Amino acid sequence: MNPPLQESEQLDVVVVGEALIDIVNTPEGSIEYPGGSPANVAYGLGRLGVNTGLLTAIGRDDRGRAIAEHLASAGVVLLPGSQSLNKTATATATLAEDGSAEYAFDIEWALPPASLPYAPKVLHTGSIAAFLEPGAESVRSLLRQAQGGCMVTFDPNIRPDLLGTHAQAVELFEDMVPLSNVVKLSDDDARWLYPGNTVKETASRVLGLGADLAVVTEGAQGSLMATSHTQLRVESVRTVVADTIGAGDSYMSALILGLLTRGSEGMAPSVLELIGRTASVAAAITVRRAGANPPTHQELVLGLAN
Repeated sequence: MNPPLQESEQLDVVVVGEALIDIVNTPEGSIEYPGGSPANVAYGLGRLGVNTGLLTAIGRDDRGRAIAEHLASAGVVLLPGSQSLNKTATATATLAEDGSAEYAFDIEWALPPASLPYAPKVLHTGSIAAFLEPGAESVRSLLRQAQGGCMVTFDPNIRPDLLGTHAQAVELFEDMVPLSNVVKLSDDDARWLYPGNTVKETASRVLGLGADLAVVTEGAQGSLMATSHTQLRVESVRTVVADTIGAGDSYMSALILGLLTRGSEGMAPSVLELIGRTASVAAAITVRRAGANPPTHQELVLGLAN
């Protein structure tokens, strides 16, 4: 039998996926930040006041300790078995003049087998964790366990340099979607997975594969929220961009918060618009400051009031 993730207090959200150190190269020098898309989502949820745990694979080295302290500062529970590697992974980001980032990875993703002792309200995964073996199979096993017991959210956050062929990556993505209730993609993800498709066509494909809600973010052009009955566009929030690191993850954290607080109201257009605006405000707050620095709940509330 696989060991349980957590035996004590039940968590509202369990995030499964990689945690690593972002090494950001700028003209002024290099800076290190705790990162990794799922870890960023967990940290963002903690900052928003959501009771959150992270199952990951980091080392007991200095970088691993930095990640653990970073998560703890937001109240995120590092779940048992997460400190299982000899060396903590890194992602080196080189910033362009417009603030966008290109990444080079040094990562091992091997997740110990685990089981869910209870169903959290939301189980989230994505990015490298969903594609890179051997850990990706452990992630899929957890999602299978969660079926019918909680909401599953998935953000592929495609990293082409870490994937096999395009066909293999699409197959893995399409294996994950039927296990997910909500799938969020960036427009870059959508174009890479389905070149030639419009954003709406890709959202329709995701829904056809079994998701209840497909969300596609398009930066300054806003985001698309799509269900089998509704397609609506939510405008972005204008802001000055410092860099885009963590913006999509902040959007995902706030999207999950919206689903937790408003999801019982169904997927009516008015509900989707409010959830989408909440996520857009969170992303806008993040991009105006350096690194993956998501808003607190108070900052998000103030942002929504403006």
